[in-house]
Amino acid sequence: MGSIVERKRKDGTVSYRAQILIKSKGRIVHQESSTFDRLTTAKAWLKRREKELATPGGLDAARRKSGSVGDVIEDYLKATGGEIGRTKSQVLRKIRNDFAISDIPCDELKPSDVTSFARALAKGGAAPSTVQNYLSHLNAVLSIARTAWNYEMDRNVALDGITAARHLKLAAKSKSRTRRPTLDEIERLIIHFSETYARDSRSLPMHVVMTFAMFSSRRQDEITRITWEDFHEPDMTQLVRDMKHPGQKKGNDVMCETPPEAIRAMKLQRHRMGKIFPYNSDTVSSLEVTHKSCGKLIHPQDLVLLQKTLM
Repeated sequence: MGSIVERKRKDGTVSYRAQILIKSKGRIVHQESSTFDRLTTAKAWLKRREKELATPGGLDAARRKSGSVGDVIEDYLKATGGEIGRTKSQVLRKIRNDFAISDIPCDELKPSDVTSFARALAKGGAAPSTVQNYLSHLNAVLSIARTAWNYEMDRNVALDGITAARHLKLAAKSKSRTRRPTLDEIERLIIHFSETYARDSRSLPMHVVMTFAMFSSRRQDEITRITWEDFHEPDMTQLVRDMKHPGQKKGNDVMCETPPEAIRAMKLQRHRMGKIFPYNSDTVSSLEVTHKSCGKLIHPQDLVLLQKTLM
């Protein structure tokens, strides 16, 4: 009924996750787990919990759900499936796998634990804006732990911890981006990517993608989702599916105007069916080139609000 699994944390220390699984007629009726720093403690907990569950009424009491922060994250990921963004999913998995806060039982979580988690992120080199993102994603999970899955925890714990982290300057909203490429930098980028594509036509035509991005103001994920079927040339519009929105991650489909310059970039693509830019958005975002005149790294993600730059 019970087992113990050894886990290695990011900081090199070892934890022991004790797990209990109870089945009835082939169906799982109860499962729980807890993590400890010492194997002997994990064995003692496992022995005690198995005895408690075996007593009359013990299993019913246990079904009033308990568990760790990591368990809540796991339930959240299972419940949301692919309906949350890639970044949020990656952050939550990293918290669950790499940080000690995931091992803390929900009913024992304190605001200071959340602040300690923020401090660990900052110590690892995370900027205040990155810490803020991690805390926001964690709060989104913990805020519904009681109502969604009946976990024993106070949602204000996370909020109080985040407030403390902000006061201590560990977390902060990201600063507005003011960096815009100069026309000279834009020209150098286009020349570089054009020459790369001329040497190898199998490479990604970043000069075309970049030009479309400049005049359409579409994000890289949106660009790689647009299809020829979504484009309506007579009125120069295109349907942008799942446009980024703070409160609606899926189904926010918006019909947008397509400037003539963006249309000309689209028509440089050789095919006329399926996705207009059938590339992986991660590949698009990873391309980079060094500015030859000043030695600075220029990245396609710096190409923000380029329409204003070109006006």
